Amino acid sequence: MTFPEPETFLPLPPAVFHILLALADRDRHGYSIMQDTAARTGGKTQLSAGTLYSSIRRLLEQGLIEELAESPDPTNSDERRRYYRLTRFGRRVAAAEVERLRSLLAQARLTGLSTGKA
Repeated sequence: MTFPEPETFLPLPPAVFHILLALADRDRHGYSIMQDTAARTGGKTQLSAGTLYSSIRRLLEQGLIEELAESPDPTNSDERRRYYRLTRFGRRVAAAEVERLRSLLAQARLTGLSTGKA
């Protein structure tokens, strides 16, 4: 499969970026992606099931994530759960988005809009 340049996907919609972030460190099922996003953002971003699964469908079609054939957690055998993994290409797209955001933050710092402190 031939992939376009990662930058052609930018800017990523916030929900898509959060899904890619959630999958960056481990494979997850949909509900786990929702929980991770809420926890990482202190509850400020909560993905609805509709947003999550429509985004997942697009990400699968685009080759940014893949569905696993088996659960990565042998202790959890719930057949209804679908597990997802970030592909190499998906990681490249997420990294390109990080660089785009880093550049925007640098520009904001130069204008005085951001001091660089959290």
